[in-house]
Formats: sequence, C-alpha cells, structure tokens
Amino acid sequence: MANANSPKLSNALKQGVPPRVRFCPSPTGNPHVGLVRTALFNWAFAQHNEGTFVFRIEDTDAARDSEESYQQLLDSMRWLGFTWDEGPEIGGPHAPYRQSQRMDIYKDVADKLLAGGHAYPCYCTTEELDERREAARAAGRASGYDGHCRDLTDEQKQAFEAEGRSHIVRFRMPDEATTFTDLVRGEITVQPENVTDYGIVRANGAPLYTLVNPVDDALMEITHVLRGEDLLSSTPRQIALYKALIELGVAKEIPQFGHLPYVMGEGNKKLSKRDPQASLNLYRERGFLPEGLLNYLSLLGWSFSADQDVFSIEDMVAKFDIADVNANPARFDLKKAESINGDHIRMLDVKSFAEACEPWLQAPHANWAPEDFDRAAWEAIAPYAQTRMTVLSEITANVDFLFLPEPVFDQPSWDKAMKGEPAALLTTAREKLVDADWSDPESLKNAVLAAGEAHGLKLGKAQAPVRVAVTGRTVGLPLFESLEILGKEKSLARIDATLAKLAG
Repeated sequence: MANANSPKLSNALKQGVPPRVRFCPSPTGNPHVGLVRTALFNWAFAQHNEGTFVFRIEDTDAARDSEESYQQLLDSMRWLGFTWDEGPEIGGPHAPYRQSQRMDIYKDVADKLLAGGHAYPCYCTTEELDERREAARAAGRASGYDGHCRDLTDEQKQAFEAEGRSHIVRFRMPDEATTFTDLVRGEITVQPENVTDYGIVRANGAPLYTLVNPVDDALMEITHVLRGEDLLSSTPRQIALYKALIELGVAKEIPQFGHLPYVMGEGNKKLSKRDPQASLNLYRERGFLPEGLLNYLSLLGWSFSADQDVFSIEDMVAKFDIADVNANPARFDLKKAESINGDHIRMLDVKSFAEACEPWLQAPHANWAPEDFDRAAWEAIAPYAQTRMTVLSEITANVDFLFLPEPVFDQPSWDKAMKGEPAALLTTAREKLVDADWSDPESLKNAVLAAGEAHGLKLGKAQAPVRVAVTGRTVGLPLFESLEILGKEKSLARIDATLAKLAG
C-alpha cells in the first residue's frame, strides 16, 4: 500500500452538504476505550459540522453477539453523553438500525451483485484453498485468492452442485489500482495484486461484514467513514463494492474515508480488548467523569492546542477538524488520563462534586454502616476532598475516618509514623489540642506545631502520628480541617486509643 504523502484536506466537506457519519459497534463484551475514541471523533465531527450522527448495531454474528452487550452499549453511550440522531430506540428514516433485522436487504443486494456479474459463486473447499495458498507461498507468489472460480461456466457450476458442494459468494475485484484520498493520511494507492476477490456471503447464506457494512453505509447515505487504522486494508475492497452498488442503483456516491491512528498500550503494542486498560467499565468503576475520560481520549491522535490539554467537550466540538488528526500511533498513558480527570473533578462546583461521589459513599463501596453516614460532615469535608482527587473512587478511603467507629490502620502508615517516641509526642499533642479552638483549623495546627517544637520536630514529622491516630493513614485530606470536622471528642478519643495501643 503506497502513500503519496499528499497534504491532508483542510476541508473534508462538500459545500452546503451536512455530513452523515456512523458509529457501528458490535455487541460483543465490554466496550473498550479505542471504540469510545472512534465514537467521539465521529460524534464531534457531526456536531461541529451540524451533521447527522448515526448509531448502528452490527449484530450479525449470533455466536458472539449478546443482548446483554447490546444493552451495555446503549448504557455506555448514554453515560458518555453521546446523543444520536438516528439509531436504536429513536429510529430514523433508514430503520431498522440493527443489522440482525436487515437480513432481507442484504440478500436482495447480494442477488443483484450476482445477477450483475459483480459477484460469483465460489465452490473451493477450505482444503483446496489452503493447498493452493501454500503452493503460492512456496513459489514466492501472493497467497490471496487465485480466482479459481471466477469464470466458471454454467456446466462447471452444475457439476459442482451435483457433487454436493456448497458455495460462498465472492465479490469480483477490478484488475486495476485503487486510489483514494484518506482524510487523515492523504492519497493512498493500492495495486490490484494486493486486493483479491473476497467473500461477501457465507455458504449458509449469511452475509459477511464485508457486504453488510458498505451496504448499510450506502443505504443510510453515509458521507464520511471515520474508523480505526486496522480497517484501512479493507478500504479498496469497499470502494470497488461502492462502485458496483452505484452501477446497480443501490448507492449514490462513495463516502470519504478517514482512518484514525492506533491506540497503543503497554510495550507499544496495539491496545486490544483483552488489555486490562482497554475496558470502559474499568474507568466507570474507578470513578472517571465522562468529561475527563473523553477529554483524554480526544488527545489520542488529536490536539486542542500546543499548550492546552484540559478543555470541555463543548470546546472540543467547537474546534474539531478531521484534518487535524495525526496519523501516528497514540500511546495510552493512564497517569495522564487520571491527571486530566482530576482537573475535570476540580472544574465541578462543590455540589456537583458531592453528588458525583454519592455511589462511592454507599454499599458496596462504603465500609461503614448506612446509619453512621453523617451528611453534614460529608458536605463539610467535600471541598477539601475535591482538591485532592484524581478519580471519584478515592473518596471512600479518604473520608471513611469520619463515619467509622474507629480508623482502619494502614500498617505501612503506622510503621512509618510511629517511629522514635510517638507516645511522648502524642501525649504532648493531646495536651495542646485540649486547649485549642476546635472551630479554627489554624488553632489546631498551632497546637500540633507547638507539640512538635517541644520534641525538636518540625510540623511534618509532628503531625504524622496525629494523622495516623485519627485517620489511620499518613496521606489523606488536610489534617487540621479533618480534625475540626471530626470533632474534639472523637479526635481526642482516637489519640487516647492510639496511646493505649502503643503502651500495650
């Protein structure tokens, strides 16, 4: 496949013609982030250009597709905030939008392709194909389909039928190079020997993806196909099929293609559905905001500006141009994704942040009894928590000290903080805290600071045993605000309990 490196189009649109794009996942397993990135770029392209976003379900593979996965797809699209102009549940002029409900359409088109000479029955067995491919490889030739059944006579077909042979249907590729302008990669030319005749209907009559996908795009009048780079090699086949469909009156025009760069995972390998980082559900369960996740995914092959990585989805839509998508592979960086999500958490108002955290303040995430949850304490601590979070699930461990009868001690934290003479420091800190103003975090800070000075310690060293005694951890929300919200009685009781633990 040769790339002529021609400039990318600055404008992929026909003047006055709103674009029609589609997102067409298969309902197999959990949605993955690469799929979400494809949906995002299509949706943003449609939104930016006041076009139509078609949501279509490719569910012709009964062995792999499931109703559960279909419902999960719909739920994921809603959670991400994607709206569709045509598709499941809302319908549209090209309904139905599930391929399993369009089988009669595909059969009719396949029959027209056969009748028009654009396709033909192939009676080759799997064993015969394998044998000829092996022979071609041994001879140093291309090992694609060799056109064995391309020009069978009626008598030869009847003879195969009499033998009881079944057949698939193959599309007849033209004996000429295919050239097209990719909206991301520029002009691409593919020679005919690299794209041989291919199957479009199985021996059992079931249509293959190679047929149903272009047929649906044609009938739904899709103008732009934005999809993953892994599908680039199939584009010459689809262009040839489109030309045949136009000749048959099924299609009006060939859509423009844009192939999005690979998303790479660990070891610079393409991120696959099997990679732990790939599952959309992982990010939902960890408490990513849809806005934060989409912001990060948009950076996998596209850039808002040279000096700005954090932006709203509305801002992305306003600026998105398919010509700005980079053809180079993009590496998925979990730490950067978390950082950007944290920025979006801090962009929320406090009330919205508190509401977003609610699922992680309840069972099964919360390890406290429902009746011990103190909403006033939660609302008081929320502004401080918001400044420290990268994902919402972190809230549970950060605030559990407020709602548990006693803190859950983290052993490494205990070992780190309780070095030297922690009992002496805690005893002095308790004495100072008794006389402090518990409505003023600064007064509580000064009390611990004074206790540290009495033992020759700076504030950082002095506050560590106090923090572990009260919260169970060395790292967490601002200590003195936490002490104020927990209250004098509970805080002093926990210091006393820790002193008893040290003595024991």
